[in-house]
Amino acid sequence: MGSVVATAALLLTACAPSAAPGGGEESGEAGPAEITVGIVTSETGPLAGYGKQYLDAFKAGLDYATDGTDEVDGTKIVVEYRDDAGDPDKAVTAVKELVGAGVNIIAGTASSGVALAVAEQAAQNKVLYISGPAAADAITGINEYTFRSGRQSAQDVATAGTFLDDIEGKTITVLAQNNAFGTGNEAAVNAILGAKGATVNSVLVPEDATEFTPFAQQVLAGSPDLVFVAWAGATSGAMWQAMSQQGVMDEIPVVTGLGDAATFGAYGEASEKISFLNHYFAGGPDNDVNTAMVEAIEAAGGTPDLFSPDGFNAAIMIVQAVKEGKGDVDAMIAALEGFEFEGPKGTTTVRAGDHALIQEMYQVKLTADGGSFVPELVDTVAADEVAPAEAE
Repeated sequence: MGSVVATAALLLTACAPSAAPGGGEESGEAGPAEITVGIVTSETGPLAGYGKQYLDAFKAGLDYATDGTDEVDGTKIVVEYRDDAGDPDKAVTAVKELVGAGVNIIAGTASSGVALAVAEQAAQNKVLYISGPAAADAITGINEYTFRSGRQSAQDVATAGTFLDDIEGKTITVLAQNNAFGTGNEAAVNAILGAKGATVNSVLVPEDATEFTPFAQQVLAGSPDLVFVAWAGATSGAMWQAMSQQGVMDEIPVVTGLGDAATFGAYGEASEKISFLNHYFAGGPDNDVNTAMVEAIEAAGGTPDLFSPDGFNAAIMIVQAVKEGKGDVDAMIAALEGFEFEGPKGTTTVRAGDHALIQEMYQVKLTADGGSFVPELVDTVAADEVAPAEAE
């Protein structure tokens, strides 16, 4: 479906009689009659679930921010969807085709690798780019054309630190896989919590490991004040089982990130003993925008989930850019720098200097509910408290 819409929109854009900077016909000072936005994200591939969350919320957000008209001050916003399948090369190809057709607003991307590649294209082609769920810190401040509509890893790590009353002098052990994801988290904990006075060490587990008891014992033997777990993939269940069997959660506070709803059952008997940092779940924020987003997604047959705010925020940001910038890239960038708005997570700010998205985060626990587990809010962490250090 997305490819059919994409092809049709591409043909319409290519045939526009007078191409404006935003991909539509000029209509004087009011701006172009039409602006085409390219949404490049994972509709298939390993991150397709994240892509769906983003897309469902983006559509709800565009409807919300334009009062159901898909128009801003007389300018029609046309959306062309492209599937990158989590592949940077496919994403770059899609972006080049969109830019070639006159599109100068790109958004989406669930994968950090894809986002970094698209950010490079944005700078080369001087187009506005708003990244989505991709969390790599390197996206923030990478160039003047790149923004983000979601949180980044530094905000996750800073939220983990809020589980300690005072970080100064405490020991934090990072349990992670010995791969780019794991070592990236180890580096982030060192950089962020180490800078606040914590002593950080790590237990790095080979990716091909299938027996996790020795690593759980190693964590326990170190007697840290907090364990930060960064783990992904098929071995998650076995790792958490080993942590439970060795009694790690009974002795030491263990913090990890709470993912989307599909992962709520992955922690086994450890579920109610883990402290979770969280970007978003539907019951976390309490505000009118979140209520509107949840109701709109559900009415369309979707389910609000971890990356819903990223899609909804992107729509609000695009509407702001079009309203103030009228398709001119420099003006749209200026319109977003310092932009403060009410999003699903409350007051949200685009930091002017590096385009980080300053937003609240959550402490969450899982509680048993029949045969499954549901998230329950423990505390809301203020946006300023977990704001990442400003990129240079």
